Amino acid sequence: MPIDIKMPALSPTMEAGTLAKWLVKEGDSVSSGDLLAEIETDKATMEFEAVDEGVIEKILIAAGTENVKVGTVIAVIAGEDEAAAPVKAEAAKPAAAAPAPAVEKVVAPAPAAAPAKAPVAAEGGRVKASPLARRLASAQGIDIAQVQGSGPAGRIVKADLAGAPTGVVSAAAPAAVPKAAPAAAAPAAAASPTDYPTPHALVKLSGMRKTIARRLTESKQTVPHIYLTRHIRLDALLKLRAELNDALGSRGVKLSVNDMLIKALGLSLMQVPECNVQYQGDNMLQFSRADISVAVSIPGGLITPIVTDAGDKSMAAISAEMKDLADRAKAGKLQPNEYQGGTASLSNMGMMGISEFDAVINPPQAMILAVGAGERRPWVMPDDTVAPATVMSATGSFDHRAIDGADGARLMAVLTELIEKPLSLVA
Repeated sequence: MPIDIKMPALSPTMEAGTLAKWLVKEGDSVSSGDLLAEIETDKATMEFEAVDEGVIEKILIAAGTENVKVGTVIAVIAGEDEAAAPVKAEAAKPAAAAPAPAVEKVVAPAPAAAPAKAPVAAEGGRVKASPLARRLASAQGIDIAQVQGSGPAGRIVKADLAGAPTGVVSAAAPAAVPKAAPAAAAPAAAASPTDYPTPHALVKLSGMRKTIARRLTESKQTVPHIYLTRHIRLDALLKLRAELNDALGSRGVKLSVNDMLIKALGLSLMQVPECNVQYQGDNMLQFSRADISVAVSIPGGLITPIVTDAGDKSMAAISAEMKDLADRAKAGKLQPNEYQGGTASLSNMGMMGISEFDAVINPPQAMILAVGAGERRPWVMPDDTVAPATVMSATGSFDHRAIDGADGARLMAVLTELIEKPLSLVA
């Protein structure tokens, strides 16, 4: 009996994904545990394994198809006792089930428009043309009603004006334009990406980029941010880091400033639990450990692997875990539980030379720490003398629905003390 292979839910929140690549073809025999395909979620590409044994009878969804809903049948397996001959016959048929790529719908003109001898008009007799084409036609004295359109549904675009006869614009053309364009025709007047005069490339958004755009727009629209900044002296932390790296070198451990900041933020959240929370409408989650999501830049976007229980781990353990997470994040091999969740986030742009910035909260979390570069600045010492010091700007973004400004200020004060007196990080 044929067995349906369905689009899997690779994370608790996954609703759809991209079928990035098939690792088998029609007619292949598969066993339980064999890799069938690579599925791209919004944050990672994951391998999908076979559960049943048999022969791949039919692939229904082509590689590269986006937005495949969870539960959609993507292929069919014939049981081991079924003949493989029908597979060959089916394979010869056109793969009608695979949806046409979205780009074809944009570039290729509608079949009905191809044989047309005159431009296609919208409702009310208005010639369908892009705003840019209308402006150029008016400036060059071209009667746009006599131009054949090559855009979607016969729409006239800039390229169609090349070689068109110039002269006085037909007096009848304005009369054909209704006083008020129907609402249904409004989308046709919107500028197409192909209408922009500046040379450009049309880049399709990845699933990751779409998710980033959606989540950060949601954050700025729904979360009332409050920003608190402290300037923190780093000299003692840098001195301790050098000493620890010298002592731990034989074990292959090399701490980064970021590793130490992850530890400091974890401890700060444990000491100021009012900031280790999450807004939930009529309720609020109060977390008993600090799981720090760390922003990592990867090709095509940003991902936030999580260092769990950062306040209770040694800095050497954080360093090793962070290196492993970052490497697998860049290779797209993180499991959903390794980047979904977290109680707070840390984003460090100091290594890129950024002095100070405000980060957008990663919902549903309630705070994120933005870290700038350590810079040599004049600093007033405890004895009121002024001397050069290495100073870092750190800005906490807090969800004001869940965290009061005073509590956020206490967290930033504790963080400052932990960094300026860093021996407490190893206690």
